[in-house]
Amino acid sequence: MSSPGPVGQAVLGIETSCDETAAAVVGPGPAGPGAPGGVIRSSVVSSQIELHAPYGGVVPELAGRAHIERFTQVVDEALTRAGAPGGNGIGAVAATTGPGLVGALLVGLSGAKALAMSWDVPFVGVNHLEAHLFAPLLEAPGLGWPAVVLLVSGGHTLLLEMSGPGHYRLLGQTIDDAAGEAYDKVARYLGLGYPGGPAIDRIATQGDPAAFAFPRALLDNGFDFSFSGLKTAVVRTVERHPGASSADVAASFQEALVDVLVAKTARAVAATAARGVCLAGGVAANSALRRRTAALADELGVPAYLPSPAMCTDNAAMVAAAGAWRLAHDGPSPMALGADPGLFLPLTT
Repeated sequence: MSSPGPVGQAVLGIETSCDETAAAVVGPGPAGPGAPGGVIRSSVVSSQIELHAPYGGVVPELAGRAHIERFTQVVDEALTRAGAPGGNGIGAVAATTGPGLVGALLVGLSGAKALAMSWDVPFVGVNHLEAHLFAPLLEAPGLGWPAVVLLVSGGHTLLLEMSGPGHYRLLGQTIDDAAGEAYDKVARYLGLGYPGGPAIDRIATQGDPAAFAFPRALLDNGFDFSFSGLKTAVVRTVERHPGASSADVAASFQEALVDVLVAKTARAVAATAARGVCLAGGVAANSALRRRTAALADELGVPAYLPSPAMCTDNAAMVAAAGAWRLAHDGPSPMALGADPGLFLPLTT
């Protein structure tokens, strides 16, 4: 096996927090090692959608087993594509430590530590939520601060003021269901399949977003979100109108949810004098949310930073980028670091 190079050459990122087995190699960007962002030299994602689709959601035991089966192949492919076979030129290994499914997290953590030890390079544990915040920086390293970031995924809906990497102020969050969770539950109820977000996004283009007047909870109050009532309203509406078009229901549901997300984001930009608006997380790939966020940014006169769909969903490039920054500013993580399924974003204020 070739001997890896010094820290700063490239970071191997590993992501196994849920149902994606991912590995990526990210090298330093033009600003050099330790600067936010970087150059993606490879990014490999092995999806488990087909494995979990029959169950309408992720089965933790199946996810963990699949990570074990796919880990070596995915890492080897990422290294080969990056021109770093056997770890040649890798200066550190970063892996997601939480939040996520504990069994899935342990697969990536154990594998990352083993590689770091065998190559004699630092290991860095990465917060999955923080990794999502680094995704826009991979494609827009000149992002201006402060920025308002809407982080929306299956497990989290957060509205943040980001004054720079590592500096996050929580403005608001969901008090019940996350946006992605609401998408999945509504899609399952409508029989649209799994994952729910892309399914609803597709069928919504064929429906009338004004067909049903679904509630916009907390629309005019603060920065927190609530989507549980919206989900219930969909169920009750379909019960009252069994012949309703699924496309109309999906379009009206999506319109209500996106209305709230965009309205809260607009309020946050005004309150913080932000110089940009960012989306992050799996729901950031939603076409309606992207379109409305771009329009909002134009209206407010600030740039919109919308990661490519591949950088919105779980991937290891964002883990490598966050790991490189944390390594430069905090140093390596201890090998005793364990998985933390309930880990939250490190807030500075």
